[in-house]
Amino acid sequence: MSERSAWSLGGALRGLFQKPTIDENTWDDLEHALITADFGADVAEDMIDELRASVARFHTTDPRDLQRMLRENVEERLAKYDPTLRLSERPAVVLVVGVNGVGKTTTIGKFANYVGTFGRSVVVGAADTFRAAAVEQLATWAERGGAQIVRPQHHGQDPASVAFQTVEFAKREGVDIALIDTAGRLQTKNGLMDELSKIRRVIEKQAPIAEVLLVLDATTGQNGLAQAEAFIQHAGVTGLVLTKLDGSAKGGFVLAVQERTGIPIKLIGQGEQIGDLTGFTPHVFAQKLVG
Repeated sequence: MSERSAWSLGGALRGLFQKPTIDENTWDDLEHALITADFGADVAEDMIDELRASVARFHTTDPRDLQRMLRENVEERLAKYDPTLRLSERPAVVLVVGVNGVGKTTTIGKFANYVGTFGRSVVVGAADTFRAAAVEQLATWAERGGAQIVRPQHHGQDPASVAFQTVEFAKREGVDIALIDTAGRLQTKNGLMDELSKIRRVIEKQAPIAEVLLVLDATTGQNGLAQAEAFIQHAGVTGLVLTKLDGSAKGGFVLAVQERTGIPIKLIGQGEQIGDLTGFTPHVFAQKLVG
């Protein structure tokens, strides 16, 4: 599957924009395409209203004009938020949070690889200490991403102490970026958020936290966002990472999630390979989404 077809609205919209004129069916079909692509009913309705107003203002009946207006509308909405990763501190400490199963571990390896292409050195802290398999999986992905790893010294070690040791290692060895993996689930949500707060406090005794990145699985759409609400409320999230955009016609979720949370998307993952995580560019995304 090509990158273009994987999460583009193109298939749903192609026939629509090839019609000879804009009519009421055009608006019904466009709204259906937007909702199907997981823009969410509120966002889709809002966009339709804005596009109707633009079409009326420019006195056009050409569907190609509507396509351009849709692309510009999507880009303008995406560009309200700054996707820049703030990694200027040395070390730049990045907490990676999210529920289990969203691709957090693989994202950390891919992120290490991504910043490595810019010449940055990375150490990964395995602070999800209660799952031995998680530590081993993280070690595999860290190695693929060209990063060093700080492991727990024993099973069930206090996650905050692993995070502390990771930042300590980065400072001592002159490593540019410290990526801290965290648990996606404990027995209670409160326990998990308390754990994250403790990790933050311990890290901040040594260095400021540059980013708190929440990993979301794009294929789960609005449901995945609902599962992650506790992180948004309590973890001080500064940016979103959307994984599994490949093979999903849910590209509208990219826009909906920013509008719902007010948090910028900073990275997107579009495949299973180590190089399949990239920075987020609203202009490029809007172009690929709408055509």
